[in-house]
Amino acid sequence: MQKIRFEDLNLSKNINKAIQDMGFEEATPIQTQAIPPLLEGKDVIGQSQTGTGKTAAFTLPILEMVNPDLKKVQALILCPTRELAIQVAEEVRKLAKYTRIVNLPIYGGQPIDRQIRALKKGVQLVIGTPGRVMDHMRRRTLKMDHVKMVVLDEADVMLDMGFREDIETILQDIHERQTILFSATMPKPILDLTKKYQKNPVFVKVVHKILTVPSIEQVYFEVKPRTKLEILSRLIDMYNPKLALVFCNTKRQVDELVTKLQTRGYFVDGLHGDLKQTQRDRVMANFRRGTVEILVATDVAARGIDVDDIEVVFNYDVPQDLEYYVHRIGRTGRAGREGKAFTFVVGKEIYKLRDIQRYTKTKITRRDVPSISDVEEIKSNIFLDNLREIIDEGQLGKYVRLIERLLDEDYTSMDIAAALLKLSLSDDKKEEIDFQPDFENTGAEPGMVRLFINVGRKQKVQARDIVGAIAGETGLSGKLIGSIDVYEKYTFVEVPKEYVKEVLMIMKNNRIKGNQINIEPANGK
Repeated sequence: MQKIRFEDLNLSKNINKAIQDMGFEEATPIQTQAIPPLLEGKDVIGQSQTGTGKTAAFTLPILEMVNPDLKKVQALILCPTRELAIQVAEEVRKLAKYTRIVNLPIYGGQPIDRQIRALKKGVQLVIGTPGRVMDHMRRRTLKMDHVKMVVLDEADVMLDMGFREDIETILQDIHERQTILFSATMPKPILDLTKKYQKNPVFVKVVHKILTVPSIEQVYFEVKPRTKLEILSRLIDMYNPKLALVFCNTKRQVDELVTKLQTRGYFVDGLHGDLKQTQRDRVMANFRRGTVEILVATDVAARGIDVDDIEVVFNYDVPQDLEYYVHRIGRTGRAGREGKAFTFVVGKEIYKLRDIQRYTKTKITRRDVPSISDVEEIKSNIFLDNLREIIDEGQLGKYVRLIERLLDEDYTSMDIAAALLKLSLSDDKKEEIDFQPDFENTGAEPGMVRLFINVGRKQKVQARDIVGAIAGETGLSGKLIGSIDVYEKYTFVEVPKEYVKEVLMIMKNNRIKGNQINIEPANGK
């Protein structure tokens, strides 16, 4: 179906501003179908899977309906599990960013006294599990007198978990309400609920397309937000793709990433919804010609890209919509070629990735983040493969004669080959070879390098903060980090010599306890 932009959905200015901050350029199919009838006050049955954007589909109309001046609960979202309640509450918080609407997740496993205090302060939107909502209703700490909208999210799961009686008790206590039900499946018990508690509901349905891209190698890396750029650079260096496509969820992220990659010397440009058609045409022409080797784009802007030679797709951000994942990776592996799709996963995004795997019926393999030595090894292997192809093709006469001149000067064939390999591999990253800090005389224990960091006790930094920052950002085990000396304004820390370049590269301009740091080899004692 035809998708529409959020600006065309008659949402308020503050809501649209939050949507833009989150990077959504247009509504997903479930949002396109569900939001208009919900804004009209109609009951809705939505059949869609996790990962289709259904949370925003029911949250946006709720935020439009709620009166921020009335410090009473006006909307209730019921979720089957605490995990989903927390996840929904987080998205609600982002969408309500420029409103004065207060939302509160309530679920079992959290002290009820804390929830009672929050409810007393005044909450307009509650996201909760049926059991804990019932508990608050019995205590009269959650009153339904002003509730006008109720959402049953993942209703089929709630029924499977035995919450039917609780749900019915809650609904019976709320009069004159708009009832919204979302469910992946529509078994008879769900249909019974809709008949009993909804009035002439509008039925909206989104069915996922099946992913059919067997020639694409799909891999994910668990990363920290601050290491994304470094890991992307390594992967580009490792595989040296002729053309690569990098997907970000927001226009701002596209612009920032393009600038950072250009600073690192890559031939890169960006594509997003704010570009004029002439700019888009110029960027695409350069990409097709290969003068731009890496194209960074949002999902909407990338629609219609028809280039057969894209070797790698990078999901710099996990896509908001499951179908976007299908569209993204389908840009590679075309015309019978093999393709690669790499996805960067941060924290709880692993759950979204599992949804992608479940509903697209495909396997995405976890892989360790490549180290600098991994990059060098892969590049060497690629070089050797290319070398074999050239040897097999023949026509090397004039080059053989040049080598013979060196052999006449008493150089061995092994020396010549090794020198040519070193020269070839060092050309791309000559600045890395030229930059060789003195790691030998830093005053560290044998096998270690002592590093200087410009934060200390004055910044309330402790040894555990140093270990946590280095281990968390670089993946280096905390057990491998050596002695740490924290002084008033600076700190010395020892790391194994084989990891020092990696630590310096990743930790450069990073932060420890909110302080941007400078890190460098220490001067010897």
